[in-house]
Amino acid sequence: MYPTLLQIQNDLKAGKVTCEKLVNGYIQNIETNKHLNAFLEVFSADALTQAKNLDKKIESGAPIGKLHGLVIAIKDNICYKGHKVSAGSKILEGFTSLYNSTAVERLLAEDAIIIGRTNCDEFAMGSSNENSAYGSVLNAADNTRVPGGSSGGSAVAVQANLCHASLGSDTGGSIRQPASFCGVVGLKPTYGRVSRYGLIAYASSFDQIGPFTKSIEDAALIMEVISGKDNYDSTSSSEKVNLYTKELSFEKKARIAIFPSILQSKGLHADVKNAINDTINELKSNGHEVNEVGFDLLDHLIATYYVLSTAEASSNLARYDGVHYGYRSKNAIEMDSVYKKSRTEGFGREVKNRIILGTFVLSSGYYDAYYSRAQKVRRILTEKIRTVLKEYDFILMPTSPTVAFKIGEKTADPVEMYLADIYTVLANLTGIPAISLPIAADKNGLPIGIQLLTDKFEESKLFAFSHKMLQLNKLNRHSTINY
Repeated sequence: MYPTLLQIQNDLKAGKVTCEKLVNGYIQNIETNKHLNAFLEVFSADALTQAKNLDKKIESGAPIGKLHGLVIAIKDNICYKGHKVSAGSKILEGFTSLYNSTAVERLLAEDAIIIGRTNCDEFAMGSSNENSAYGSVLNAADNTRVPGGSSGGSAVAVQANLCHASLGSDTGGSIRQPASFCGVVGLKPTYGRVSRYGLIAYASSFDQIGPFTKSIEDAALIMEVISGKDNYDSTSSSEKVNLYTKELSFEKKARIAIFPSILQSKGLHADVKNAINDTINELKSNGHEVNEVGFDLLDHLIATYYVLSTAEASSNLARYDGVHYGYRSKNAIEMDSVYKKSRTEGFGREVKNRIILGTFVLSSGYYDAYYSRAQKVRRILTEKIRTVLKEYDFILMPTSPTVAFKIGEKTADPVEMYLADIYTVLANLTGIPAISLPIAADKNGLPIGIQLLTDKFEESKLFAFSHKMLQLNKLNRHSTINY
């Protein structure tokens, strides 16, 4: 297992390994770990063809891309031309993408090898990866536990060494929470930093594509490649993309804010709380300033997020009607039943719940009471967070209140499941970047992630300080996670 892409590239140049050998190794690992259900489809033939072409490229001395030798998986809601994409849903069963997402286009342009599409909660709606139409993904650290969601397949693929890195999408924590549960690095970029063109939409003002990796260096490198303005996505930003891998040094002493109400919460798992306190003490002992900052809106985060995200989901998923593409009910006999039966049979329970909730909050008589009010809260949240980040470099908090929970443990209580996102939705509501770092393990060896948030388009600073934190963590041996 290679910790970084740079080490792979050094061995490729030295002739110690080939891209073809790397791909074959990952294909074998995927087959051996098939029980994890991380992949919905492995692009074996295509990946091996790509690998052979890249080996010829390096043999000929031709210029190679930044991601030469990177074997990467993509979440099953990211489009790859000529390949199936289903967003983990029966309603898109058999659909083949007609074009590449911008993120995929940029990966391929820099010589990345796409090995397959990973399992996910249906339409990225879930916190456990138990909502996929194709079965649950299992956590490689403990097969009785969830990997987190919705990008659980992408997280497990990196965790179990089924590929070197992967892409996921993050609407309310769907990269960071599974990264925490699986002991890998997971980044949610600034909203607009990465094009959403070719990402099957859940909630358009929240969704962002981001990487899962074993190292900060690789996360920074992948972000260099996939970030930037895209004319196909009007919400993508023209803000300059830094050379993140060249800016991984953080020499100054950071000012870090923590919200005391989080650490005093009864819902925070004791081992998670201990890991956070250990990290705070470690940061202070290294000269960084960590201060408590009052933040009185935490109780409103989940309600605001679910009102707004389900409203957008209701609108975005209206196009799946059994007419244009995807699943059509065999029991449909006239136009009304085509719509009703196809959507009823094609969508899973959680997706239907969120469509109904979203339609309700947008309905006449309730729009102002719920949707408009939630938009106002979102604006206030954004202003308050920006105020905090004018004074502090980072906000530090747990990624999740617990470690990975048992499969089936929370499925009977949707409110408890939604509360698993309590610490991650803040970054999506306010549009700021956030990263989950594997900093510890609980008494049973289950991974614990810590989350850093910073101001918009400050990914360079986030990568640099994250790199320093993981180095300190290794030196002080607080973590048993291999990353």
